[in-house]
Amino acid sequence: MRKWAKEHGLLLANIALFLAFFGGMILSGAAAYSEEQQAHGEPPVTVLEFLATGEFYEATFENWESEFLQMGMYVVLTIFLFQKGSSESKPMGKESPQDEDPRHAMQDGTPWPVKRGGMASKFYENSLSILFFGLFLASLTAHAMGGAAAYNEEQQSHGQSTVTVLQYMGTSRFWFESFQNWQSEFLAVAVLVGASVYLRQKGSPESKPVAEPHYETGS
Repeated sequence: MRKWAKEHGLLLANIALFLAFFGGMILSGAAAYSEEQQAHGEPPVTVLEFLATGEFYEATFENWESEFLQMGMYVVLTIFLFQKGSSESKPMGKESPQDEDPRHAMQDGTPWPVKRGGMASKFYENSLSILFFGLFLASLTAHAMGGAAAYNEEQQSHGQSTVTVLQYMGTSRFWFESFQNWQSEFLAVAVLVGASVYLRQKGSPESKPVAEPHYETGS
């Protein structure tokens, strides 16, 4: 068990951090939502009741969609684009292992879709970006549905007409919620790509070796 935990430590640590922060978001979100309810003369809600509100779904999935969009776009952009000197870029001017033809690189333990060939291999070659963009579209849909529910609650409290999910996706509020998250994700990526040219973190695969020249690409 100890060996397994060590081999999967990075994944386990991130899952633990996600659960801790997600729990904090739920508790603080329920408290904030209850305060708003009371300010409008409505009764507060329990944590379980908060989990059924559009406010919760909107807040959750508008963040998830930006994360999955960022990672999906990053996976795709690094296929074609380079940044000289960055550890986040493939080497420039020479072959990269990621570009080799999988049919010529099979070995013991090669995943079965590669051995099968055809459409199975083609799908597997692009499965990482497919996963991220699929999760992005699912999160975008859930954001729109939750946002429409929250928006309609506000509309009804003010005696105004409600909207459908598609109508909500045409509002400035929906796109403001999306763009405010998307821009921050790509800012973070740009900082990482640029900073890794000149700055180092000893022991991290996200950094080049400390003594490596700035103009050398790759870790």
